[in-house]
Amino acid sequence: MKKILYLFVFFSFITSGVLAQELLVHDLKIQGNKNLKSSFIKSISNVEPGTVLDTLLIEQDIQRIKRLPSVSHAYYQVFPSEKNQYNVFYNIEENFTLIPSANIYTTDDDEFAYRLGLYEFNLFGRNITFGGFYQKDIYSSYAINFRAPYLFSNKIGLAINHQDLTTQEPVFFDDETADYKYRNKSFEILGLYEYDFKNRMEIGLNYFIEDYRFKGDNVNNRPELNVHKWLLKGIYEYNKLDYYYQYISGFRSQLNFQYVTSTNYQLPDFFIGWNDFFIFKRVGKKGNWANRVRLGLASNNETPFAPFSVDNNINIRGVGNTIDRGTGVVVLNTEYRQTLIEKGWFVLQGNAFIDSGSWRNPGGDFGDFSKNDNIKIYPGLGLRFIHKKIYNAIFRIDFGYGITKNSSKGFVFGIGQYF
Repeated sequence: MKKILYLFVFFSFITSGVLAQELLVHDLKIQGNKNLKSSFIKSISNVEPGTVLDTLLIEQDIQRIKRLPSVSHAYYQVFPSEKNQYNVFYNIEENFTLIPSANIYTTDDDEFAYRLGLYEFNLFGRNITFGGFYQKDIYSSYAINFRAPYLFSNKIGLAINHQDLTTQEPVFFDDETADYKYRNKSFEILGLYEYDFKNRMEIGLNYFIEDYRFKGDNVNNRPELNVHKWLLKGIYEYNKLDYYYQYISGFRSQLNFQYVTSTNYQLPDFFIGWNDFFIFKRVGKKGNWANRVRLGLASNNETPFAPFSVDNNINIRGVGNTIDRGTGVVVLNTEYRQTLIEKGWFVLQGNAFIDSGSWRNPGGDFGDFSKNDNIKIYPGLGLRFIHKKIYNAIFRIDFGYGITKNSSKGFVFGIGQYF
């Protein structure tokens, strides 16, 4: 009898607009959660007691819940309560959220670097992220991050970040490539605002110190910098992605804009802007086609310290550690992911990818994007070892092999999908 009533309810508010207006929510109940607080789920949900029973709002709530780091899967049920009222149940399958992170990479130039971290993604049961990492890339570095997207309400949150990163960076001059010790120490605060289910934005300030020191004997008097800067940051995201365990489908766009000014008035102010477009499509029952396109431009100053880099861990797998820089970027990453084994909590996924891109030289023009020296194409293969009940527990191994001019090859290891 309950099954008949259940089917009748769904048929009614899907097919009859008049009847749907008469159906009300008696109560919203949360089930299956242990660490994620029911009060938090209710605070970010559109559905609440006394509102009209609307499947579109329920579906939006479920998709929002599935995006939370602490949730591996969620679904809903509707049951009659009394008269024209119904109880709505949100069923939660939780992730384990105290997660170590690791990124390791090598190339055929015998480069080796790693980053190890620990993050809690569901602090106090309210979807708050807190943690940090230690990085060894010739030099030691660290960062501490706090992010609470629903700290003040179901729309307004806060993020605070501090990092002290030191690396060896190649800087490209006309006659040679010089190695610099680069340090970036920053403090950042961001306000987070979720306009609606699909649209959100971030805006804030970043105060940082950049230090470039020439390595070795500076016989050519190469420039060195130690400068204090302010960065105004804005991010706008449109997100229409749907998640089903390791599978993703839909479209997402993220626009980043930064304006940088310096306390050294001899250095020009400049801007950096880029947009990432993500397109995911389910292929059959076990396939997933994933795509990322990045388009970016910055102030076209003729400087060896250009903002967009060609890098192993950012855009081109196998290319090496910051092998070039530019003031404009066009990058396409496309890969096909196929589930090979799925047993309970464990998934083994294989992938075939092509990473490609081109850069505008500092002070150059848009014709640089078509120059052979600037075009990088790296096909490759990889494996993913996935734990379905631990957030972002995806250990990845990729091998990229360059097929364009002056190419390299190398492995890239990490936690989480590459994009």
